[in-house]
Order: sequence, then C-alpha cells, then structure tokens
Amino acid sequence: MSLKAQLEAVIYAAETPITLEQITALVKDSVAAEGVAEASEIKARVRSCLMELVGEYGSPEHGIEIREVAGGYRMSTKPEQHEVVRTFAKSLKPPVRLSLPALETLAVIAYKQPVTVPEINDIRGVDSGGVIGTLLDRKLITTAGRKQVIGRPILYKTTKEFLMRFGLKDVNELPSMEEFEKLVAESFQAELIPAENAATASEPSTALVTNSSEEPQPSEASAEEEKAG
Repeated sequence: MSLKAQLEAVIYAAETPITLEQITALVKDSVAAEGVAEASEIKARVRSCLMELVGEYGSPEHGIEIREVAGGYRMSTKPEQHEVVRTFAKSLKPPVRLSLPALETLAVIAYKQPVTVPEINDIRGVDSGGVIGTLLDRKLITTAGRKQVIGRPILYKTTKEFLMRFGLKDVNELPSMEEFEKLVAESFQAELIPAENAATASEPSTALVTNSSEEPQPSEASAEEEKAG
C-alpha cells in the first residue's frame, strides 16, 4: 500500500485532528520497510507525502480539503460546498434509537430470518410482541408471508432500510452473532449514558424539595409577641 493512501485513510478515519507525530508512529514500519531507517528521515518522508496530499485535495476538483486544525490534520468540506452539504444534512433521517429489547429482537430476526414471533420469544426467553411493532414502524423489519404450520404465524425479515442503517450490502455481510451483540451493547450503552446524565441534571436537589414542602416556622420574636398579646 502506498504511503499516501495510508495517510489519506488515517486522516479520514480520525474523529479529531491527528498530529504529524501520531501519523508517523502509525506508518513508520511501512516507511522503514522501504529502506528509510532514521527516525528523522521517516518523519520528513511522512511530512513531504502529507503536504502532497494536502495540495491534491486543495485543487478545485475536490469538495473536501485536508486542513491543519489545532496542531493536527483533519478532513472537512470546503467552504464553497457548505450550502449543498447543509441541504443534504437537512434531508437525512434522524438516527434510529432503539431500546435494548428492540435491539435484541432485531438481532434475532437478522440472523434467523425469516422467523416468527413465537420462535423469537423462545430464543429471547421473553415476549417480543410489543417491540415487533416498534421495528415495523421504523421500517427495519417487514413481513415475509406465513409459516406453513398450525396457526400459520407471520414470518418476519429485515428490510433494505436495515441494510442502509447498518451499512451492509446484504445480510451475508453481517458480522458474527457475538460481534453483533457487542456492537448492540455498545450502541445501547452510548445512548443510555447521555440519557442518564440528562435525567440526573434535570432532577432538583433534595434540599430544595425538602425546604419547599415545609411550612415556614414563625421566628422567636414573632412567637414572643403573640404570647405578650
């Protein structure tokens, strides 16, 4: 793999600006394999290649640029493209937020499809009827006919929307069940923590609640005046 391609991939994947030192540490083995031994030479090679990449993205043919921000490098859209990007962002659907039971049910359907509600219940050990409606409303699952058994229960499968949400070409690209469960747990935890923090921040303090519920007590001076009266 070319050094320039590695730098491009690293900068694209970085959530925050990545420094020259961080980039060098990541690709030093690849550069050394090309016969560059000295640390200073490796860093110089990386810097030179990075400047070439910055120059290429700076051309009018690209809507993205590589900028130096806060001592590091990051990719961002060019100012002249902000309007079209803003319009696109407004057209995006809001992120899907599901409860843990809904995510578990979705995982079962994804890996066992087509599957019936009784079969889902057997796997999860709890009733999944309620969350099926949620998944249907979100268009993550759809019906797939009826199973040819007594009662002819409805079969469910995932949808094109499901593939789009999870960035999959088709269901054959699904990770292993263990990996998917890990992703589901991390996703749920990431959504749960901000929600818990927001709930905690909105709760009034115990002292304020207690004080507001107590009736004001007359001062000692007022009590003595009443006795004198």
